[in-house]
Amino acid sequence: MQPTVQKVNESKSGFDGAFYDGESHVVSKDLSNSEQYRIFEKGSSGFVSLDAIISDAEQRAKDFCSGKDKVMKTIKVQTSKPPHVLGNFPRAEITFICVDRPNVTTPSTFDDVLYIRLNNLKKLLDNGVTTKEEFEKEKAKILKQ
Repeated sequence: MQPTVQKVNESKSGFDGAFYDGESHVVSKDLSNSEQYRIFEKGSSGFVSLDAIISDAEQRAKDFCSGKDKVMKTIKVQTSKPPHVLGNFPRAEITFICVDRPNVTTPSTFDDVLYIRLNNLKKLLDNGVTTKEEFEKEKAKILKQ
């Protein structure tokens, strides 16, 4: 089942009432008073990477805004905290708005979620969940996207 985009003011967070809470990262402030949306995605097991969950949710949010002839601007990302075992499967929720496409001819080089993905990967390394080699390999994949 694909997660659906929901209006923030008409829905509950997927983290509300969860046994395992998550950590929240504010990516940007919404000064536009635009309609805010959220998309929540959860892995079906602990073997799905958190980066893959974030990437899938982010792509669905981008597709949603693209359908409105707008672009997605991330407001907040909430993610589950590792270790992802015993029912604490990887989860991510992206809160976003859809904004007008910029009139700039050069593409944006900053991915709003890039910092969060790299930060989560570094935490896995710091907590001994991954090796330095695995960290470098995954980091290269993220930066290549």
